[in-house]
Amino acid sequence: MTTVARGACLCGAVQFAATLPSLWCAHCHCSQCQRAHGAGVVTWVGFASAALRLSDDQQLRWYASSLAAERGFCQRCGASLFFRSSRWPGEIHIARANFTDSLDRQPEAHVYFANHVAWLALADTLPRHAELPDVAASERP
Repeated sequence: MTTVARGACLCGAVQFAATLPSLWCAHCHCSQCQRAHGAGVVTWVGFASAALRLSDDQQLRWYASSLAAERGFCQRCGASLFFRSSRWPGEIHIARANFTDSLDRQPEAHVYFANHVAWLALADTLPRHAELPDVAASERP
């Protein structure tokens, strides 16, 4: 039996389904995520690229946020949804808050914590990595 987690952007124009299992889940504190989402931290869930299905990609646009990475967003409502990078070929990262269904894992770590904003207090006991640990996808939070 295949389990799927569904989600959408704010206006519902970009709807997606991701086949579980996910690869990892982590809170990202990098400055690019902060600016792209207008938030102090963004929680990402990693999937194999082939696990993502879009119901309609007409409103989905991609922005090259660096030489090696792109961010996918809805052109209608502006919601940030996806991240992909040549650093992780074969993976798609989906913003956790855009899922409407439950997922198979909780956040496992904080990454790029060196950029953590002082105005956001955290009480969890998850590992806090100054940058991104250099580990294989199967070991990565």
